[in-house]
Amino acid sequence: MATKIRLQRHGRKGYAFYPIVIADSRAPRDGRFIERIGSYNPNTNPATVSLNFDRALYWVEVGAVPTDTVRSILSREGVMLMKHLRGGVKKGAFSEEEAQRRFDAWKAQHDKAVEAGKAKNNAKKEEDAKARLQAEVEKNKVKAEAVAKKKAEKLAAEEAAAKAAIEAEAAEAAAEETPAAE
Repeated sequence: MATKIRLQRHGRKGYAFYPIVIADSRAPRDGRFIERIGSYNPNTNPATVSLNFDRALYWVEVGAVPTDTVRSILSREGVMLMKHLRGGVKKGAFSEEEAQRRFDAWKAQHDKAVEAGKAKNNAKKEEDAKARLQAEVEKNKVKAEAVAKKKAEKLAAEEAAAKAAIEAEAAEAAAEETPAAE
């Protein structure tokens, strides 16, 4: 029986997530499987991978063939490196402790790189938010100046109208007094 490590598609249209399964190569993509060893969710940033490392390593060592996408996921998680290191131990190139030390060093470096990437993404998001806030403040300032200008023009027009009305009343009163005095 040829076994494969592959992704099953679940979720709705446009929002898929993928369980990572061990299945017979003849079984349908979303059909029967032997064992579920993890999941992959590409909808998060960065993509979320949960993997049972020991079971994945076991299946790779006994000959299960991963698909291209699963191979890249397993490489990113370190399963393929550990398989390679265990092969070196079996050949006698180095000891089990040396293999574990190399793997731990790689894992620490990998985790540091992932954290740096997350920090970079968060910094970019914060910078974008600050830029949007600054643009909004500028828009609001321009809008407030325009409103203040309109209010000042309206107030000036009302004052001019009131002044004209007072002058008209005064002229009317003067015109009424003048003929009355004659």
